[in-house]
Amino acid sequence: MKRDIYKQLLDWKNDPLRKPLILKGARQTGKTYILKEFGKREFEHIAYFNFEEDPALKNFFDGALNPGKILEKLSIYGEKAISPGKTLIFFDEIQEAPRALTSLKYFSELDEKYYIVSAGSLLGIKLGVSSSFPTGKVDFLDLYPFSFSEFLDGLGKEKLRVLLDDVADFDPIDDVFHRELIDYLKLYFYIGGLPEAINRYNNDKNLNEIRKIHKGILQGYENDFSKHSSKTDSVKLTSAWRAIPAQLAKENKKFKYSEISKYARAREYNDIIIWLQDAGLVYKSYNIDTPKLPLSGYKKENIFKLFLLDVGLLGAMLNLSPKSIIEGNALFSEYNGAYTENFVAQELIANGFDELYYWTSARTAEVDFVLFYDEDIYPLEVEAGAGKQKKSLKAYGEKYKNSVLSMATSRNFKHDGDIYNYPLYAVNRFPILKKP
Repeated sequence: MKRDIYKQLLDWKNDPLRKPLILKGARQTGKTYILKEFGKREFEHIAYFNFEEDPALKNFFDGALNPGKILEKLSIYGEKAISPGKTLIFFDEIQEAPRALTSLKYFSELDEKYYIVSAGSLLGIKLGVSSSFPTGKVDFLDLYPFSFSEFLDGLGKEKLRVLLDDVADFDPIDDVFHRELIDYLKLYFYIGGLPEAINRYNNDKNLNEIRKIHKGILQGYENDFSKHSSKTDSVKLTSAWRAIPAQLAKENKKFKYSEISKYARAREYNDIIIWLQDAGLVYKSYNIDTPKLPLSGYKKENIFKLFLLDVGLLGAMLNLSPKSIIEGNALFSEYNGAYTENFVAQELIANGFDELYYWTSARTAEVDFVLFYDEDIYPLEVEAGAGKQKKSLKAYGEKYKNSVLSMATSRNFKHDGDIYNYPLYAVNRFPILKKP
């Protein structure tokens, strides 16, 4: 299936100053697939080495890290010629081989440039204990679950995606397309953006089987907790991870340590939250009460929300029933709009907003997202369903004059006074459709 990151891979290939590439991302986001596809399409050969499946590969990186000798050994072992300019060298699950990770530094210094890509889950965790990471000697890309636009591509609805990509203002689109996009959005809320779930839906449309896939992926994540952390931290990771959906389902979605355990304290769980972030499993949105630049200078480190990497997994953890897909728009407001807000966070992260913020004012108003873009600050209120509540957004506008105010709802494109409405299915266009 097509992924938007493919263009970035092509840009990397064509960059004369490229360095070895590390593709980061949580497990099951499709890193191996997209890099193999890239190798098949863009190179004469692909030399694939998986350090998790074949631990013996690590032996070739013992001793001096001489790139020429390493490639010679790998070529013999893999029974494939490795040629600069013709072969894509792919180190998969590279986090299992710290010396291979270190070797990327020396590959980047070769006069004769090789095309080297690597991928790994839990790389953020492993890098924290790596003694010699090739800082400044590698390029990075991040792969997330399928965005809603990619989801449309994945279901063969490319024309609907093009329709959205071509929207240039807030004139409503034809109602028949609006309703069709809402239906696909509800489907996305259930299936989510993990490739295995999307593939299964394409194969047999069986939503019950998709939920089994979600449960298996969730079990795999929890297995990683015990495999890649101490016994004590593993218990804390599992407790914190399982507590997130219930907290999102509350009206006040601020993360509370006391919801994990009656006796849980921030000092005991700060590293646990960082672990989940580094693994790509959660996204953090920081509270601010002063939306000024730089936003990072005004964030409250101890007040935040946590969102899951995938809305489909959120549904599995909250036991969302398949019948919700056909029950009108109730899904958007289910669990106090937990799916809706998590979906928007997912879309924003996928579109390059690597740090999220939300605004509160004296506990009387809250705007769900406040983002920095093109040297300005843009507030976005997310409302489940038709979303006609605007009190918080108006309070923001009264306090911070000349702000461009936006909402994301299940309504069509609309410009209502000084407020711009983005349909949830087009929230990836925020805030670029309208600038003052």
